[in-house]
Amino acid sequence: MSETSGSAPEGQTVKVLIVDDQPLVRRGLALILAPDPAFEIVGEAEDGAKALALAHRLRPDVVVMDIRMPVLDGVAATGRLTRELPRCRVLALSTFDMDEYVVAALRAGACGFLPKDISPEELVAAVRVVHTGEAAVAPRLLTRLLATYVRPPARAELPLVEMRQLTPRELEVWRLMAIGLDNAEIAGAIGISVSTVKNHITSIFNKLRVRDRAQAVIAAYEAGLIKVGDQGA
Repeated sequence: MSETSGSAPEGQTVKVLIVDDQPLVRRGLALILAPDPAFEIVGEAEDGAKALALAHRLRPDVVVMDIRMPVLDGVAATGRLTRELPRCRVLALSTFDMDEYVVAALRAGACGFLPKDISPEELVAAVRVVHTGEAAVAPRLLTRLLATYVRPPARAELPLVEMRQLTPRELEVWRLMAIGLDNAEIAGAIGISVSTVKNHITSIFNKLRVRDRAQAVIAAYEAGLIKVGDQGA
């Protein structure tokens, strides 16, 4: 379930831990984020095990986490971080934008992901978004990832007990979210306000017991609510 954290109070910086097995990548990420007064780079780690130890000691707000690393990979480290330090947000990094490990990281609790060829501006924006508790994943890129790497059930059905609690309107909002529509597009599609869409999405997260939008979309594929070919893009 998503935890509401909001932005850092005025005058406080967002503490960032950078995790990547390549020193040059770690240094590059730090050089992008450090000049912004909104961020404080509190540490760097070269594998998931060291990242966990540092996170427990330094309590970062956001961990920028490479997915493929030695000792303990980013997927396993993300799963432990979200369980052990739920206020810490993980932004996953991948060399490729279409990577099965990305889906595993999102399922483990990452709030978003970026390919490593993104611009400095995109990195800064994603760290800000993740810190607020929102998912930093382009909706249509997420649907392409899931269509490629998530296998739907043999029979399209809604087996989860939590799903039976959803109202017909919430099911429709969930379906539209899962095919890649953003909040404004969902509002336009079913004739309601954006604020009402946000209220429905919060209720969906609570009833499905998911942390964020990315996990809700994964759940829709796994439950058979949508299937390959349903994408809006």
